[in-house]
Amino acid sequence: MERAEKAKVITALNEVFKDTGAVVVARYTGLTVADMTAFRARMRDVGASVRVAKNRLAKRALEGTDVSHIQGLFKGQTVIAFSRDPVAAPKAAVDFAKGNEKLVILGGAMGTTNLDAEGVKALASLPSIEQLRAKIVGLIASPATKVAQVLVAPASKVARVVSAYADKSKAG
Repeated sequence: MERAEKAKVITALNEVFKDTGAVVVARYTGLTVADMTAFRARMRDVGASVRVAKNRLAKRALEGTDVSHIQGLFKGQTVIAFSRDPVAAPKAAVDFAKGNEKLVILGGAMGTTNLDAEGVKALASLPSIEQLRAKIVGLIASPATKVAQVLVAPASKVARVVSAYADKSKAG
């Protein structure tokens, strides 16, 4: 790889590290091409991405970013998974690693927070941003529905009382 190509890779990775919600570093020794393709597809499905880069270039790209503290993870054959959603990449990586023991989660970062392998697994167990947004919308919509029910309830009670008096007067 020529110097200009290396500079492009470093610049691209630096932008990724600056603009990401979470980064996961994993060892992929022994993964087949089909396995790696499946891993990339799973990541793409959740809005995350995967990159394989030389460790030396990845370490240089980390300089000046919030996640620069993960440089020690880049030893051996490593793959970088990242996403804007802080939960998407960890969740997809951990799920894939459960089904394929050749992908070993080494650790990662969420902003300035350093994550070991257990930290990445804990982050993966949290609901995604989309799930949280859906819950918030549900909570916001719920009181409005209850208010509408309360406002309608007195009118329906009055209608039932009037109907009962009408039935009573017809019978009597």
